Amino acid sequence: MNLQSKNNKSNLRTGLYLVSTPIGNMADISYRAISVLKNSDLILCEDTRVSKKLISKYSINSNLISYHKFNEKKSIEKILIELKSNKIISLISDAGTPTISDPGKVLVQACIKENINIVPVPGSSAVTAALSISGFSEKYFFYGFFPEKNSEIKENFSDLSNLNCSIVFFISAKKLNRNLNVIKEFFSERNIVICKEITKYYEEFFRSKISNLKPFKNLRGEITIVISELNNKKKASNNLNESDKKKIKMLVKKLSTKEIVNLLNYEKSISKKEIYNYCLSLKKW
Repeated sequence: MNLQSKNNKSNLRTGLYLVSTPIGNMADISYRAISVLKNSDLILCEDTRVSKKLISKYSINSNLISYHKFNEKKSIEKILIELKSNKIISLISDAGTPTISDPGKVLVQACIKENINIVPVPGSSAVTAALSISGFSEKYFFYGFFPEKNSEIKENFSDLSNLNCSIVFFISAKKLNRNLNVIKEFFSERNIVICKEITKYYEEFFRSKISNLKPFKNLRGEITIVISELNNKKKASNNLNESDKKKIKMLVKKLSTKEIVNLLNYEKSISKKEIYNYCLSLKKW
């Protein structure tokens, strides 16, 4: 049973609240988020200098405590003591939702282990904002921040290039220009939307076929990119290879034909008819 009770000064249950904050435009915060922050005994934040602007604008008087990737493991024990003494503690990041490419996962895991109440307070998201204006498939894979090492990029992109869905990354302007060639190498047949400074004054969206991308001049700010699903031409020409056939031979012992068809069609965009016919040919034997 979770450790939770009603806090005297509000109607909120005690526990840890993961509160989403605006990703740029201060007006995007929800009424509920403001209410939770005002009624929190403590607010854990990445950077107190950034968070002070938000709490000052909305007259929030709760105490701020610095909580970031460099001190989160050291802070856990003290935070858990506060939570176990029936406190309301909110966790916020500089922008967006805590734990999503931001600190907080370690604390959430500790709360789960200790049966402490955890409450999400949803709000702005660069991922869903970028997807909504992309015009691409609503099925998507969110990678997070763009990989650092070249070896990691190529290894991950080799797998990602087989996904028939939208793919979302966070990336810096400098890193985007530096990695245009590797993006072209693995996703040349797809389209891309590059979203700069979402919800901010200098918000811009660039749309292009990936094969036509050229280095950007004077590109700055926070960037979210969305790579489209595989296009129809690619889908039609993507036939079963020997590796696919080998995989089907293993899967046919564990999964139904329908499950195999859906799995390979989603992963590699091979036509359902071709997968189905190959499964039937195996069963005849």
